[in-house]
This record gives sequence, C-alpha cells and structure tokens, in this order.
Amino acid sequence: MTSDWANADMFVIDQLIRPMVNLYRISAEGQPVAFVRQKRLAIKEDIRFFVDENETEELFRLKARALMEFGGRYDVTTPAGERIGVLEKVFGKSLLRSTWRVLDASEQELAIAKERSVPVAILRRLIDAVPYGDFVPIPFHFTIDTVVDGGDRHLGDLNRRFGVRDTYDLDLSGDTERMIDRRLAIALGIALDALQSR
Repeated sequence: MTSDWANADMFVIDQLIRPMVNLYRISAEGQPVAFVRQKRLAIKEDIRFFVDENETEELFRLKARALMEFGGRYDVTTPAGERIGVLEKVFGKSLLRSTWRVLDASEQELAIAKERSVPVAILRRLIDAVPYGDFVPIPFHFTIDTVVDGGDRHLGDLNRRFGVRDTYDLDLSGDTERMIDRRLAIALGIALDALQSR
C-alpha cells in the first residue's frame, strides 16, 4: 500500500453487483482505496486487490494453498509474492461458529476472528440450507481478538449492515499497536464474505 490508508482503523467493504464476478469496493474515510474482483466458481481461489476498478495496479492478493481441504489456508501476499500473512479457517470450531486464525508472515498467530453470536451462527446455517436462503439478510458479525498476557484483548469487529446488498464495517480501532497489517485485515474482511462456504 502506498497511501495513508495503511494506517486507517475504519473501513467499509461494499459488494457491488456484477455478472459472473464478485466485485468489492473497500473505502477508508469515505474514499475508495481498493477494489477486489473474485471469479465465481473458481477451482482454486486467487483473489486480487487493485487500486481501481480498471485493475491498473495490483496492491496485494489472497490465494488458496490447496484445491480442496477442510478449513483452508490462504496466503496474503504482495504482487511479487512476498508473504504479508496467512488466513486459516479453523474447521472444527467453524462447524458451530465460523472461526478464522490471522497469522503473520512467519505463521505466528496474531488474532482470532469468530462469529459473535452462537444462536445467530446456527440460524445463518439453517437459512443457508433452504432454497434461496442466501437472499435472506441476517446479522453477520465477527469479533477480532488476540491473547495478551493470558487474556483476550479486543482488536476490532466486522459487522454486516442490514440490507439486501452485502456491506460491512471493519473497525480495527482496538488495534492501537498495529499488530495486524491493514492489507491482511482487509483480506480477512473479504474472506469472511466470499470464502465462508469453502
């Protein structure tokens, strides 16, 4: 990232309606800072983040390590392939409540992102199982916490706004020490929407 938004704490992630792709716009302080295009039905995820919708300059990418595996690990890298961090879906815990580990470039755990409410997580799974359940807007809230000195410390939240279109508020204001690279945090926000069913 080459601009001030690398130090921002508040982001808005909007899913834009486009045929054959998922397109997301990420904004900070009301200004678009990145665009993401995810091909639907991709065999192996390789999601690219760009400066603008025309894809003139790539910022970073989110790429699956394997075609098929329980849970899943996704590397977040620069365009040149330098690892920024890793996102890992925790399969066992995600059966009840979606849980992701956020790891640094050396694969040391930085934080855990998990659905805030177990009852809502169960309700979401039930609605997803019925035909056209994807069109029912339900709350989708994640907490992002880390363990410091044996206790949890709250770093931030990802909250879905109520509405038909997917719009999320990513708030990292608890991460005052900048433990999580903002590129990694934004990739997490996209993963929590786009890769939940993988």
